Amino acid sequence: MKKKLIQAIAEMQETEAVQLAQAMLDSNEDPQVVLDACREAMTIVGSRYEEGDYFLPHLIVAGDMLQEIGEMVKPKLAAERESEEPLGEIVIGTVAGDVHDIGKDIVAFMLEVNGFEVHDLGVDVSAEKFVEKIKEVQPDVLALSGFLTLAFDSMKETVQAITANGLRDNLKIMIGGAPMDESVTTYIGADNYGRDATAAVRMAKDWIGGN
Repeated sequence: MKKKLIQAIAEMQETEAVQLAQAMLDSNEDPQVVLDACREAMTIVGSRYEEGDYFLPHLIVAGDMLQEIGEMVKPKLAAERESEEPLGEIVIGTVAGDVHDIGKDIVAFMLEVNGFEVHDLGVDVSAEKFVEKIKEVQPDVLALSGFLTLAFDSMKETVQAITANGLRDNLKIMIGGAPMDESVTTYIGADNYGRDATAAVRMAKDWIGGN
């Protein structure tokens, strides 16, 4: 049934995917198996997006599926993980002036299912709000999301505010979004950028030592 779920998500069959996920959970399937299927399916979706076979509407549908399946799985997974320590803590949000949340939501979901504790601040998040949350939870990683080029300056201002508050030294910062690349990473003062959710998870594990 796992293969069928992977195929349903990858092929944008939303109703079938949700029904399959529910059936797996109802049959006492390990919730991690459902999440692994979501992760594998999103790798396929990401590849198709990069290759130009899928477009933004496909990512929206995929995000909707992940959200719905995630809400079904999280209560069961939480009960299993009560005694487990998270790999690390991550603060994530879309920076000020940008309200795109699809990519951010997918990254947050993938980080959660890989064992990280994720604090999602939402969209249009000011530098001050990021600083406040970092002071509160002292995360290992900050993930800044932006879909528009105007996000570059917001990201830079956020990193500058974090540095000014003495919070930069022990914090790894990743950025993500369609226009991000190495030059933008340097301009902003971040540590690295992720092309997709899989890359974000890999970076977080490398930085925290959760491989």
